[in-house]
Amino acid sequence: MSKQPLSPFTKQQLLPQEETLEIFKKKGELFIGVPKETAFQEKRICLTPDAVYALVNNGHRVLIESGAGKGANFSDKDYSEAGAEITKDAAKVFSCPMILKVEPPTLEQIKLLNPQTILISALQIKTQTKKYFEALASKRITALAFEFIRDTDGSYPAVKSLSEIAGTASVLIASELLSNSNAGNGLMFGNISGVPPIEVVILGAGTVGEFAARSAIGLGAGVKVFDNSITKLRSIQSQLGRPLFTSTIQPKNLLKALKRCDVVIGAVRGSNRSPIVVSDAMVQSMKKGAIIIDVSIDMGGCFETSEVTSHKQPTFIKHDVVHYCVPNIPARYPRTATVSISNIFTPYLLKIAEDGGIENSLRFDKGLKNGLYFYHGILTSKSVGEWFDLNYSDVNLLIF
Repeated sequence: MSKQPLSPFTKQQLLPQEETLEIFKKKGELFIGVPKETAFQEKRICLTPDAVYALVNNGHRVLIESGAGKGANFSDKDYSEAGAEITKDAAKVFSCPMILKVEPPTLEQIKLLNPQTILISALQIKTQTKKYFEALASKRITALAFEFIRDTDGSYPAVKSLSEIAGTASVLIASELLSNSNAGNGLMFGNISGVPPIEVVILGAGTVGEFAARSAIGLGAGVKVFDNSITKLRSIQSQLGRPLFTSTIQPKNLLKALKRCDVVIGAVRGSNRSPIVVSDAMVQSMKKGAIIIDVSIDMGGCFETSEVTSHKQPTFIKHDVVHYCVPNIPARYPRTATVSISNIFTPYLLKIAEDGGIENSLRFDKGLKNGLYFYHGILTSKSVGEWFDLNYSDVNLLIF
């Protein structure tokens, strides 16, 4: 009697099996540290008490340095009632596994970080040094720059929100400077019957230009927008839902507009430095007491006469024209800016936890991955690598 050949499978294994699905890591619990900002005139904080409440209710821990929200008019009591833990020990906050900051940490603060910490803050590449990146690498930090995080529509939500604030603020600041209480020309934004409206020139039709135009039109001013991109000029008209004066940046047209205007807002950006659009001679041709608000000053400024000023001494006069050249305009409205930043951070933090940690989030979210510039101490940003002559790796070879 011949023996049956032995099967490599057991009878159990040959039975139909239910399909096995990939199981994600269980929901991660985050322990977030929010230190007090120490940068000059920085009063913003990354999370509002409402955001802390949402995070704590989802099972996460938030440790906040005492006084961190003071500049934005949020007290320690507001945060503790929302469920945050408060400490006066900065080192304790920096020892958290995840750190949330507005400004990038200083070299001293990086020393306080534990190895393998996740850092989410601004990068501000123009103000950084090679030492900053070497310090992060030595601690094997995973770092995300919020100004490079992309939304599903390809826009940069953090940059867009702060640009909206800067655009609206530029008109409010100009309005203050024109009033008599600030030794201005005593002119008022507002379409008063029988009084010719104020003339506002806006250079740049991006988000800053759009929100400056929206505010100026809302106050009744006559607005002229200049930009070299026809697409942007077309877009600003469609966003504002009305026809307005738009022009490419041609010296003759621009000079004519500058001679007549009461306020000019500069919001022109370049890839490295803002191009100088308005020369010294053009500023000389402007009305006495006219106002220049150079929102591009953080990238060098788009007026030849611009010089960096601070929130304490925001203006100077050159050629009888008042110049306002403060680089960090949103910091003037820290509470609004805090709510705006917090609205961006909170969904991302909840999503990171839902995905089971930052590794999975980066794997599935291309927009978040775009903000990554350090991964376990390996530089992943091409622009940082080329700017500071550092070796970098393609993030897609590290996370796949």
